[in-house]
Amino acid sequence: MPTNLYGPGDNYDLAHSHVLPALIRKAHEAKLAGQPTLVVWGTGTPKREFLYSDDMAEACVYLMRLPNTAFDALLGVAERGGDPDVAPLVNVGSGDDHTILELAQTVAEVVEFTGQIVLDPSKPDGTPRKLMDSSRLRAQGWAPSVGLREGIGAGLLGLSGTLSGHGQRLNNVAFRDPSSSISARRG
Repeated sequence: MPTNLYGPGDNYDLAHSHVLPALIRKAHEAKLAGQPTLVVWGTGTPKREFLYSDDMAEACVYLMRLPNTAFDALLGVAERGGDPDVAPLVNVGSGDDHTILELAQTVAEVVEFTGQIVLDPSKPDGTPRKLMDSSRLRAQGWAPSVGLREGIGAGLLGLSGTLSGHGQRLNNVAFRDPSSSISARRG
């Protein structure tokens, strides 16, 4: 079960996107327009966990490559009595959550938006906290490889269409080419 995913091909439509791509777009547009403020919905206190989509794909490949005994142990087959009708779940997440305000500040830094972040408490906050327990998968040896700042940088380049090559740096943040394949990066 994945946490909040973001990455290549994300939806940046302000009316229909999730919080992270919406913040990337809003901060980018505010910077380009020279706006003095970036308005963020809610109080900024809810916490969210994010995972770059390539990390989710890598987690799936990792799970598919586990030996059967390790995979069965991870899924808790013995605890379920081998019942095939009980759907086992494996949480896949980064293990870190950030307040919406912290997220907006990080996006603003990566985008180089230098204005003020203004919270709009008249807008809804949503669920106070969304953090998955991914410890079972971590105990098997898997961990995400794309940090939040790096993923935001890749998201910004995906949005702006200025990507010209793997391994570039944007605002002194290294990022991965969002169009590169997992196998090419493992190379």
